[in-house]
Amino acid sequence: MMNRAKAEPPVRDQARPASGGKPPAAVKPPHDDAKLLTLLQSAKRELNGLRLVHLHLSLLKEKSYGDIAAIRRAVQEISENSAFLQMFNLSNDDVLILYKGIKFSAISDVCQMIERLMLARTKMMGLNPYREESLYSIMELSLNFVNVMRFIEGLDTSGGSDGGKLKTKPSVNLEEMARIEGQMAIFDLSPFMLNQPVMDIRPEAQNHREYFELYIAVKSVEDKISPGYDITANRWLFNYFTSNLDQSILKTLNYGIDFIRGHKIGLNLNLTTIMSSAFVKFDERLTAELRSNVVLEINKVDLVENETIYKEVVDFARNRGYSICIDGLTPFWVTHMDLEYMDCDYAKMFWSQDMLEMDADLYHALLEKIESQSKCKLILARCGTVSGLMFAHGLGVHLVQGRVIDNIIRKGVTVADAVNAARVMDGD
Repeated sequence: MMNRAKAEPPVRDQARPASGGKPPAAVKPPHDDAKLLTLLQSAKRELNGLRLVHLHLSLLKEKSYGDIAAIRRAVQEISENSAFLQMFNLSNDDVLILYKGIKFSAISDVCQMIERLMLARTKMMGLNPYREESLYSIMELSLNFVNVMRFIEGLDTSGGSDGGKLKTKPSVNLEEMARIEGQMAIFDLSPFMLNQPVMDIRPEAQNHREYFELYIAVKSVEDKISPGYDITANRWLFNYFTSNLDQSILKTLNYGIDFIRGHKIGLNLNLTTIMSSAFVKFDERLTAELRSNVVLEINKVDLVENETIYKEVVDFARNRGYSICIDGLTPFWVTHMDLEYMDCDYAKMFWSQDMLEMDADLYHALLEKIESQSKCKLILARCGTVSGLMFAHGLGVHLVQGRVIDNIIRKGVTVADAVNAARVMDGD
């Protein structure tokens, strides 16, 4: 629950030198990604009246960390009479300001002043994440909560020494994507098609595999067909690339569907792919028995952006006998998404070490949500540590996927025995 709103006291400007002294070199401030994410996740019903300013400093061609001090001074001038104001430095160099009780005209004037100040020194390198040609965005938080959360979740919240992820290759462009598209038509994906089991960790399950997720090692494909570019850097072009990748996967599967017999598999596909003619052709080759062995995995971002298509996909899946899995969830999304309404059979929550420090209220809400599910089975995915396995066991999550499961299977022991051994070592 968010603390009672109040204005932050003015902070002495540490970047201003003493009289006659030399200004200190500007250094990158520590980032507040995890702090902001925790605050927003705990806000729940207290969003009303909160507004947000997003300053897109990461888009500036030439960056100066001295800009942060100038922004802080400008913001402090209007913070005196606010009901709430807090400023966050993000790992990608952006700045987010949450506020309440300030006139729109006042905040707009400050943002325009900051934009003029920055663009007098350098220029913007592209559209902001909300597809605007502006260095700042002002929005009502309650109406844009999903978009803001998705943006923050996409940042590096690991607290590295220099914040954001380093990009060593240029972002893929239209010309390169056109070349990649031509390559994909003749490219053999089979060496890059991997599988990873989703395992039932209960003792009575005896290493039962709920299903195998088939996936493409995108990084390996990138290294092979476009080693000089980062395919994932441009979100729109990456979505376009994955659509082409989906089509290639379906073509590959069309030449060898027998392996589905006796094995349940998961296919991570875009919603538009599932409604495409390529998937219809794939569907027509499957018997009713084989369709019941296919789980359609749909990423939460795709779902949020295309909820109408998602409903059509669910209707199609129910009619044809496929299962549905919503992929890429966090504990916050699991507790707030109506999984019964979404009519999914599985929901994948990604493991991270931060979950060990989860707020008690969120943990109990997550536990209650898992226990209340009558149809949807929760999967703890990307689980690479024994602590993650123990976390799943403690929550009552029976299905786990990740490197820790792969390693246990390789050693020839049951997952349940590994869990019991870990419990003994942990003193449980």
